[in-house]
Amino acid sequence: MSELGTKKSSGLSRRDFLKLMGAAGTGLAFAPFVPFGNFMPNPNQASLERVPVILPDGSHANINTYPINHAEVITYPSTGDAALDAEAFRKWQFIRLPEELGGGKNDVTAVRAYSMICLHLWCLWKYYPEDSKKRGECPCHGSVYDPTTGKAIAGPASVQASPSNVLPQLTLETDPDGSFFIMPPKFNANENGVIGYGRFA
Repeated sequence: MSELGTKKSSGLSRRDFLKLMGAAGTGLAFAPFVPFGNFMPNPNQASLERVPVILPDGSHANINTYPINHAEVITYPSTGDAALDAEAFRKWQFIRLPEELGGGKNDVTAVRAYSMICLHLWCLWKYYPEDSKKRGECPCHGSVYDPTTGKAIAGPASVQASPSNVLPQLTLETDPDGSFFIMPPKFNANENGVIGYGRFA
């Protein structure tokens, strides 16, 4: 028997490598159509209901007292358990827009509530009201978000394909006294979005 017949090939053959690359390419091509919301650590929406917007100091947010061009971190959905409520996936930036972007209106259109999970690599971004550009920015890799739409306008999240370039957003309403409430969200990419994945806008 020749030496060639007794040697076993080690490693990946060229054919196997090409098959592997083809499978990986097929997987990536279909990734946007996978319902990632079913696998993300989103809250169980069956138990969600209309709830008041509670600020970190324990007060109920109100359009008549919440400052223009201001942001606070709110927890939604709140469980009452301090450890669970500290999870990043429950944190939202509750923003009253600056005057020039509509924050002076005395209705629900003056505010936004976006998931704080950056769509790039899941760091926590923050709204910077004192900045002249009035934007949200992630400190990890510099993704910048438009506070009026939640869309990434600069940095790595801005070059991601839709819906992974627009932050999930809560639907808000006010009562006759001006108090803010969060409406039951639908955590899918076509409606309120999927935390950590994004939404179509």
